[in-house]
Amino acid sequence: MANPVDTSDHTELARHLASHAFSHAEVRSIIVGLMLVILLGAIDQTIVSVALPKMAADLGGVDLLAWVVSGYLITAAVAMPIYGKLGDLYGRRVMLSSAIAIFLFASLGSALAPSMPFLVGARIVQGVGGGGLISVAQAIIADVVAPRERGRYQGYISAAFAVASVSGPLLGGFLTSYLSWRWVFWINLPLGAAAMLISRRALVRLHTPRIRRPVDYLGAALMTVAISPFLIGVTRVGQGTPWLDETNLWLFGITLIAILAFLWQEVRTEEPLVPLGLFRNPTVSLSCVLMFIAFILIVSLSVLIPLRAQMLLGVNADQAALQLVPFSLGIPVGAFVGGRLSSTTGHFKRIQFCGAVCVPLAMLGLILADAHTLGVNLICVALIGVSIGVQLPTSTVAVQNAVAQRHMGIVTATIVFCRSLGAAVGIAVLMAVLMATLQAMAPTSAGSVTGSAIIKDLVDHAVALDAAMRGALITSVDGAFRKVFITTAALASVSILLSLLLRDDELSGVAPAAAD
Repeated sequence: MANPVDTSDHTELARHLASHAFSHAEVRSIIVGLMLVILLGAIDQTIVSVALPKMAADLGGVDLLAWVVSGYLITAAVAMPIYGKLGDLYGRRVMLSSAIAIFLFASLGSALAPSMPFLVGARIVQGVGGGGLISVAQAIIADVVAPRERGRYQGYISAAFAVASVSGPLLGGFLTSYLSWRWVFWINLPLGAAAMLISRRALVRLHTPRIRRPVDYLGAALMTVAISPFLIGVTRVGQGTPWLDETNLWLFGITLIAILAFLWQEVRTEEPLVPLGLFRNPTVSLSCVLMFIAFILIVSLSVLIPLRAQMLLGVNADQAALQLVPFSLGIPVGAFVGGRLSSTTGHFKRIQFCGAVCVPLAMLGLILADAHTLGVNLICVALIGVSIGVQLPTSTVAVQNAVAQRHMGIVTATIVFCRSLGAAVGIAVLMAVLMATLQAMAPTSAGSVTGSAIIKDLVDHAVALDAAMRGALITSVDGAFRKVFITTAALASVSILLSLLLRDDELSGVAPAAAD
């Protein structure tokens, strides 16, 4: 049932719009602070990956090692929509400051961790702050920039994400090799302090809601119960556990029950955590699915492309990672181009459609090309990155343009959450498909062998194979990767239909006003 019109909302909105808009210098200062905040939250998703062996050597607890990464990612995903809603209710400046404070407190705990369980716990708390950093920072752009100009600035934010994904492992490796793995967390303290000072000074005139509404605590709790077991189950699948494992069935069952309870709560409460009516807006629902698919592609290809090079070409991990450079650079380039085009034209549908069409076409080139034709593969990978990048700022701008200002935080956090969910689900599903396909297509002469064993044999040369056997195995692996890429291209093709269904709304050129 729709809520009655709140006249106090209209009074506040009129007072808000009466004040003057942010100047170009103020917007520039705010964007610099937000890019530092985004970099801080995003880089911690990848910076610890190369430091994990050293952590295990110092602290023990190898069985908990994967949760140093997964614990952060899961709690960050859970925190995003909650922080988005609280930003709508209490103002984004105070919520961003609280997220930075939590992030720094947990970084200090991680750096001083005396044991692996303590480190995992600190990373879980750090994920709460990291999720708040990412969701609130992106929503602030909608508070200071007109919808027509947001694409350009969202392109900058996407570039910060790309820089974090590329530089995270490199920075983590450097700090671990020359200082200590603990410096992976120590470095957050000066960066976080700078982010706190810059953002608080830049956001001093950011509008703060003066009307206090009730907080949907039960909805927040039910959302946490719904998301956490699901992401834990998906993470276990990505670590090799079968989908229908008994523990996973329990986790997915809890998720289903919690989702039903959450929907019931959101329908009946006065101020829902996630207003379900937002999803009746086709621009919001379609853009969320588009971003879900985009991040399935980003994360899964980031794993599949170098793994294919290692297995088929026999190159080392660092050489295989070089094949990702065009992909990693293509994403921010595409985001910049897409953001500029949406600002210039005032529309996003055609840009979204062009990006969606080019992804499966580039995937087709990757499927048909021989793995040894390096130039063709790099061109295809770069085109995939650019085509996905074009869709990132346009989707965010589309949902922000489609809702009222009071829902800006939750709708931005929702689309960011869909990105995280796509990343978590995509890698688990496509790696499971790859494992099953490798096993099904293995030559009969290899006997009964699992997909993980095939990967280990070809990457680590764990088993001595004669030339004929290795040649047959490589042929089957090549066919398996082609099938997985066909599956990925088919999934990418769904985005073409979704982008056609988008309304071709014009982006507003009116900027939000600053507080007096």
